[in-house]
Amino acid sequence: MTRTYTLAVVGIGKIARDQHLPAIAAQPGFELVACASRNASVEGVRNYPDIAALLASEPTIDAVSLCAPPQVRYEQALAALDAGKHVMLEKPPGASVSEVAALHDIAHARGCTLFASWHSRTASAVVPARAWLASKEAGAIRAVEVRWKEDVRRWHPGQQWIWEPGGLGVFDPGINALSIVTHILPHEVALRGATLTVPSDTATPIAAELDCIATNGAPVRAVFDWRHGPVEEWDIDIETDAGRLSMREGGKRLSIAGKEIDVGAEREYPALYERFHELIETKTSDVDVRPLRLVADAFLNGRRIETEAFGR
Repeated sequence: MTRTYTLAVVGIGKIARDQHLPAIAAQPGFELVACASRNASVEGVRNYPDIAALLASEPTIDAVSLCAPPQVRYEQALAALDAGKHVMLEKPPGASVSEVAALHDIAHARGCTLFASWHSRTASAVVPARAWLASKEAGAIRAVEVRWKEDVRRWHPGQQWIWEPGGLGVFDPGINALSIVTHILPHEVALRGATLTVPSDTATPIAAELDCIATNGAPVRAVFDWRHGPVEEWDIDIETDAGRLSMREGGKRLSIAGKEIDVGAEREYPALYERFHELIETKTSDVDVRPLRLVADAFLNGRRIETEAFGR
């Protein structure tokens, strides 16, 4: 019999309300019993101002899902792991690669599950795209082009944390594309160079271009831009010997060699919680830092270009 685990959500913002709470309600493997947030509450469960108060008052909960900004993710995850809780991390899993690596080691030492979730990897086109690229039918991969362009004011209205160190700027959505690319390609990807366009009044970029290479020698180029609209783009094109594989709408649509593929209904966040439940049941963790590592490499090696103030 599948066990139902009690769950708390920390950080009740837009992503928690739009995605996490509905996904949890539809997942019989979890029962939401508590939430923690400085400025919000959820009806029907017990609410606390922060994770410390939650853990002190809810010693028997099984798991915690962390949805607060990445700058506070490490301290929250550490507190939950020290209390013996299984932990799910919203993307990006932390403000630095070293934080996430440390949490992985701590989770292993505590006998807890740590799940660094990448919601775009559960988009409906990802599994069939990965399977086709791994097949002999695809042949050699020749080139990868990523275009991830959207309007920051639409998706992050008034959110200051994205412009602060650790907030990633345009890489907050861009890392979704990197999570897909690193998952579906049968080769590893290394950064060769980057250009980061940074407003004069922010610490993080509003646009970026990444020049990468796959280990088979294929170029991988990504363009991210937060100044785009009204028609936004979340596209990945992969040229192969057997034709072009194209993913549209962030992984919701797929075509291969000009033929549209039926990929079924979209269910990104429900699939994440199914995966979290599976990991807890099997006493394992899932922590892939490759998307975050590429972003860190871009900050390390990228050429910065200052542009006009964002003017929040």
